[in-house]
Amino acid sequence: MPTVTSTDGTGIEYELSGAGPVVVFIGSGPTDRTSNAELAGLLAGSCTVINYDRRGRGGSGDTAPYAVEKEIEDLQAVVDAAGAPVSLFGDSGGAFLAFRAVAGGMRVDRIAVWEAPYIVPGSRPPVPDDYAEQQAALATAGDSGAMAELFLGTAVGMPAEFVAGLKAGPYWSFLADAASPALVYDAQLAGDFGIDSAQQAKVSCPVLILDGNTTPWLSETADALAKMTPGAVRQTLDGQQHNVEAAVLAPALSAFFAG
Repeated sequence: MPTVTSTDGTGIEYELSGAGPVVVFIGSGPTDRTSNAELAGLLAGSCTVINYDRRGRGGSGDTAPYAVEKEIEDLQAVVDAAGAPVSLFGDSGGAFLAFRAVAGGMRVDRIAVWEAPYIVPGSRPPVPDDYAEQQAALATAGDSGAMAELFLGTAVGMPAEFVAGLKAGPYWSFLADAASPALVYDAQLAGDFGIDSAQQAKVSCPVLILDGNTTPWLSETADALAKMTPGAVRQTLDGQQHNVEAAVLAPALSAFFAG
């Protein structure tokens, strides 16, 4: 796979497919770029897709100590490698990185985000103030299973019985294996999980904010985010879970990026 070198020397691996306007995919959670592979394949019919592994994930390297600024530098290296104007797609928590980078001065044509997990006060139980410290402590202890459980129960807000069901299923080993250091990094990127209105005011490019209208607090977040982001457009893919179907999401992204 192609690799770019970030400012601190870390190698960042990516896949390139398709033709047309360039869109960089930003994933999140205990995943690597394979989680968006189906979506990348579908969008490649109308766009050039760069699907990259964030540091500490998949084929990309990692260099301690972690800092959010390093992730922005990683993204900038990928954007620079495109050699053309780019747009960004932030999947879930990938929106945190997309908005932070662009508000900080990164130049992009457009941004689309799927169910960005900022938390509007009162919409759901808050994430504990020491969530990032808890994830870091579990990573140090080597307890990646507990990291995944904390993420799903506390950050995602999944009921305990749902988490128990996942733990009993075949997908759990993948979640646990991918938890460290990804969930430590995502926790630092999320901060207090609140929407920074001053940050959003600096995002001046066209923005598409998507939700599926099946998780009320995420839909409330999407509404609030749209109000705080100049030029944002709201769209609902009705009936879609947070784990959205690629075949439903791809046409909406294609219309926005290539339409």
